[in-house]
Amino acid sequence: MLVPFILIFINIYITTTLASINPIIIKGKRFYDAVTNERFFIRGIDYQPGGSSEVNDEKDPLSDPDLCARDILLFQDLGINTVRIYSINPDLNHDKCMTLLATAGIYLILDVNSPLENQHLNRYEPWTTYNTIYLKHVFSVIDEFLQYNNTLGFFAGNEIVNDKRSAQYSPPYIKKLIGDMRRYIDVHSTRRIPVGYSAADDLKYRIPLSKYLECEDTARKDCSVDFYGVNSYQWCGQQTLESSGYDRLVEAYEKYSKPVIFSEFGCNKVLPRKFDEITALYSESMNDVFSGGLVYEFTQEPNNYGLAEVVNENDIQLLDDYFTLRDHYRPEASSSQEPSSKLDLHNKNSIAPEDVVIPKCQKTYHNIKVDGEVEENLADVLIREGTQHKKGKFVDLDEKDLECKFEIYRKDGKPWDGPRRIEAVNDMSPLKDTKAKSGKHGSRKKSSSFKMKPKKAMTSVFLIIVCILW
Repeated sequence: MLVPFILIFINIYITTTLASINPIIIKGKRFYDAVTNERFFIRGIDYQPGGSSEVNDEKDPLSDPDLCARDILLFQDLGINTVRIYSINPDLNHDKCMTLLATAGIYLILDVNSPLENQHLNRYEPWTTYNTIYLKHVFSVIDEFLQYNNTLGFFAGNEIVNDKRSAQYSPPYIKKLIGDMRRYIDVHSTRRIPVGYSAADDLKYRIPLSKYLECEDTARKDCSVDFYGVNSYQWCGQQTLESSGYDRLVEAYEKYSKPVIFSEFGCNKVLPRKFDEITALYSESMNDVFSGGLVYEFTQEPNNYGLAEVVNENDIQLLDDYFTLRDHYRPEASSSQEPSSKLDLHNKNSIAPEDVVIPKCQKTYHNIKVDGEVEENLADVLIREGTQHKKGKFVDLDEKDLECKFEIYRKDGKPWDGPRRIEAVNDMSPLKDTKAKSGKHGSRKKSSSFKMKPKKAMTSVFLIIVCILW
């Protein structure tokens, strides 16, 4: 007679111990979970199916829930916790895909630009594109994604400075845009969402640009970047920390006051890729300076960096790199008899935040020009009044939303024998009414917040009830 009651309480226990996805915040030079205060390491991939040539007004990587379910299922199998997307259309609906990502425990870093007209800075003539039309697009992207707890951050630009000419004109505009974005978020968001920049793999500009974007101006302190991304492809094939130059990367950013990540990595000059740099990236040699990274890239494009290839329109075929990367991100899933690298960040989570001093801006920086004038108050009206753009929100899902509707194949063409359904690791039931307030560094204070289920308390209650019934 007691068994049915026990089963009922087990069901209640399982349901109520699923935790909501917590915002990620910055303390000092590291990322942290806003609720648990554990250090957060980015373990992710870059994701833009079709590449820049496929960017249009009709669809984007987060607008089709069925395709999202297909790929998020594989993201989970890979063991990632973050995905970077380069271009989206803020006028499309992203609610279901963002809810699917959150349900799977995956965060988003989103670029605010796109290749389309009026949606990016011209690196050689930025004064021709830094205008209210462009700023409205940027702020609309922010509006669309600011209410999702799993929006980890925004990139203000990707490789805008990549040669001598762009280094002469673009830096002041990048810094001004970062300040515009930070001010907009401060006014219109209930939490502080970090704003970063993703730098090209060029030592001549990467280091001086990072110092310039890091610094605080005496007149306006909100133009300092929140985190810095490095696109690095210097670890190719069999390398070491020293032969790859990773040791010099650590040295270059050792005193940087903001979190530093690899916003792209995964050299393909030697195939198949080994991804041995992952062992180094999360090791004690690097983890005090770098907070993880994003492998380039998920879908196979002409540049041959893909982990998976889209076939038959919507089916997908997994390539060798997929399984190699999974063996590093999820060593327990390895089918190899050889020992794989162990990605264990448990002990590293205990590293405490440290006080940092943000440097004051200098008048000059090596290899880049920073004295160009940018229209100072161009964004003020939009920041004050907002874009009036709709704001995304988490939505209810049913079981079918979690299922993959397309075929998944191994490289040999045989059906993949992995899971066909996203595992729900987070309870995404929205609160209808909450008065909890956490300010700019905590979790949500609006109705789009998610309920944090008290796991330890429920464990105790469950055990007490079982003992009484028994």
